[in-house]
Amino acid sequence: MKIAVIGGTGLIGSQVVRILNEGGHEAVPHSPSTGVDLLSGAGIAEALAGAGAVVNLTNSPTFDEQSPAFFQTSMDNLLAGARDAEVGHAVILSIVGVDQVPELDYYRAKTLQEDVLKAGPVPYSIVRSTQFFEFMDAVLSWTSDEHTVRLPATRVQPIASADIARAVADVAAGAPLGGTRNVAGPEVFTLDELGRITLEAKGDKRTVLVDDTAGMFPAVKGDALIAGDDAVLSTTTYREWLAR
Repeated sequence: MKIAVIGGTGLIGSQVVRILNEGGHEAVPHSPSTGVDLLSGAGIAEALAGAGAVVNLTNSPTFDEQSPAFFQTSMDNLLAGARDAEVGHAVILSIVGVDQVPELDYYRAKTLQEDVLKAGPVPYSIVRSTQFFEFMDAVLSWTSDEHTVRLPATRVQPIASADIARAVADVAAGAPLGGTRNVAGPEVFTLDELGRITLEAKGDKRTVLVDDTAGMFPAVKGDALIAGDDAVLSTTTYREWLAR
């Protein structure tokens, strides 16, 4: 099956393309660098011609109040193109618990993206993932100086990008779910604990302090970012991933 992967040159997209092609599909990566722009609509018709499925892995350039407009416009354009090209399956990657954190602009925007897809004209699947292992360095950088890193004690269940890509590829190659599949890592940490593990593995002597006002994750209440019993759990642990 020909599968158009929009955002197919990024961290997740490039891995999804490789996995699908290794599985015998014709996965084609698309991005602004290949002439496909979901905001303007440029290149969408050409990218979707002959495709049985489309995977949308594009992301908003900002995490602020501008992100809802990005997802509204990009999804409207993509779904109109998929309808016209008679694509039979549209897949997006979202976030576990995304609809439980309305305080965050970006989470509201991703919830909007899901809602637009659900109400659209194309059979769909949503893959919701927990936080990526690969994002931990960025999280540490938000509230750090040369001596300390401040992190909230928010509970998270992170997952390797390779495992997310496998989950997205599996869903894209199958029949539309008409719903959501949750995927998560095998371990639950508090964010400050994860920070200490990360710094220790890197030989970084800075101290991690619990600060329940630091960064964006204090907006998360309770176990909103922890996968439920219906989630598919990966096997790669964080310490295994760090060791690689």
